[in-house]
Amino acid sequence: MKKSLLALAALGAFAGAAHAQSSVTLYGIVDAGFAYNNNSNGQKLYSMNSGNLQGSRWGLRGTEDLGGGLKAIFVLENGFNVFNGQLGQGGDMFGRQAYVGLSTAQYGTVTLGRQYDSVVDYTGAFEVGSQWASYFGAHPGDLDNMNNTNRVNNAVKYTSANYAGFTFGGLYSLGGQAGQFNRNQIWSVGLGYAQGPLQLGAGYLNVKDPNYSFYGNNATSRTATTTPSASNFTSRVTSGFASAKTLQVISAGGAYTFGAATIGATYSNTMFKDVNNEAGAGLNPAGFTSGSGKFHNAEINFKYQLTPALLLGVAYDYTKGYGLTDAKYHQAMLGADYFLSKRTDVYIDGVYQHASGTDSTNRPAVANINGLSPSSTSNQVAAVVGIRHKF
Repeated sequence: MKKSLLALAALGAFAGAAHAQSSVTLYGIVDAGFAYNNNSNGQKLYSMNSGNLQGSRWGLRGTEDLGGGLKAIFVLENGFNVFNGQLGQGGDMFGRQAYVGLSTAQYGTVTLGRQYDSVVDYTGAFEVGSQWASYFGAHPGDLDNMNNTNRVNNAVKYTSANYAGFTFGGLYSLGGQAGQFNRNQIWSVGLGYAQGPLQLGAGYLNVKDPNYSFYGNNATSRTATTTPSASNFTSRVTSGFASAKTLQVISAGGAYTFGAATIGATYSNTMFKDVNNEAGAGLNPAGFTSGSGKFHNAEINFKYQLTPALLLGVAYDYTKGYGLTDAKYHQAMLGADYFLSKRTDVYIDGVYQHASGTDSTNRPAVANINGLSPSSTSNQVAAVVGIRHKF
């Protein structure tokens, strides 16, 4: 009996030590609100919206200490609509993120799976759509992906350690097409700096066959053989360029904090190159024979922590099309976020957009706030009031 008790005690001590070297964390966000759109295809729209400031989600994050400073890590993160329980990200079970890899404090992290690109990692946090303004406040059509609308499948990613405030990284996604090495290929690189009140970042993204590899990489995405339309683009800001062979994004951003105030800015150049070079029904509604759709985008934003619990924000964004489009989009955002606790807050946001010129569909541009159906006119107003809880 004594020997049995000693053996059980030894096994218990070993199990405790093993448990101390590894951990799995359940986490998530539930974000729900009431939204208003003054012109959804010509009609007012009142709706219940999930995932406004941040996408509603739950996830599992794990680490295992392998010794010598080396750790195994993984993340599985699901997106969902809190009002109807549907999966987010086009029906993917873990559509937000799903990866596994190795990490060291000295050399950085290598991961494999469905992941974020370098534009998101190094510049996305500087735009207000990723802060206090809700996804309505993202750049029109999220044309530069700073609001993280699209993830990258089949990705190998490296993220450096922090070297005196500098971080850098890159991502490569294999297309997986037999005999066509470059088809559906995606790669990106980025650089960041954070020291004291100053934060800076820059990113580059290059996507081959974006309609299928980037916009259409979810479970319910349309394929090249889908009829009547194979386009996975949803915003009139960019939908006329679904037949582009390559998407290229160059981005930069920064923020400076002084006291309770923070001023920030972003810039991006987005190019849908070689339009009418991608096969598929309905990808070229404007009938372009060649050329590229290009955009400059610039945002300036300001937020102020009025009290420890109350954050106020204001921002302006300007988008100018050139090449196959001369559309211009002026967008203004206002918001307030009140923290009831460290994990629960209530918020209100408003967005106004004005469009002019000719858009990607080769028709007079109409306002099309990100995530909404287009307006029937050149103007559109959206507002949302909601609550967010983190666990």
